[in-house]
Amino acid sequence: MVIESVQNEKIKYFRKLRETKYIKEYKEFIVEGEHLVEEAIKNGYAKEIILLNGKDYNTDLNKIYVSDNVLKSISLLKTPQYIMALCNVIDNKEIKGSRLLLLDNVSDPGNLGTIIRSSVAFNIDTIILSEDSVNLYNDKVVRSSEGMIFNTNIITMNLSDSIKEIKNKGIKVYGTDLKGSKYLHEFNKPTSFALIVGNEGMGMKKEILDLCDENIKIEMNNNCESLNVGVATSIILYEWSNHE
Repeated sequence: MVIESVQNEKIKYFRKLRETKYIKEYKEFIVEGEHLVEEAIKNGYAKEIILLNGKDYNTDLNKIYVSDNVLKSISLLKTPQYIMALCNVIDNKEIKGSRLLLLDNVSDPGNLGTIIRSSVAFNIDTIILSEDSVNLYNDKVVRSSEGMIFNTNIITMNLSDSIKEIKNKGIKVYGTDLKGSKYLHEFNKPTSFALIVGNEGMGMKKEILDLCDENIKIEMNNNCESLNVGVATSIILYEWSNHE
């Protein structure tokens, strides 16, 4: 059976899931494109596959075939791909490991996606999003992460509470600030750490910065005032990565 009406109840539900309030309410979201679908299936988050009529995909999951017009009504892309997946939201609640990254009001979805990719590449155990950061299921976050949201432990919680929990585990907390006390190259590479990065325009909140044990800044020439938060985070995570 092929769904050809955009007024079909299931299709109307899929369209709702392109909005944050409905993602939070129903705890499901949509990903688009073969690579994201593969990552969602591989990590056990995909529930159903939505396919353009005439296409196929090798999976045991339930497949829903739709017309081109219906696919376009669900998609947020200018040029929709032939496949989507209905996924469960990521319901992690525990701070795991000893290599941690905290994001204080990171608001740009592209930056968050980049940071997630770098975190996976450089062996971060847990990413903690502040409650005022951009929504993890924003379509641009999901796409710019290249599906890496499915490959790491990501939680959303109050940063002050998370810092207290982290310090109780004996993990040192590092802030990032242009007025930081030390340049990155002056630190010995820590085996465990909690690194906090802040908002694109305002940096870290003072109350969060005050909770840090030490602050870091990246040395650069006088022609550049600051770095994009995704770039800066990636540089620090690379320098502190535990790759051989």
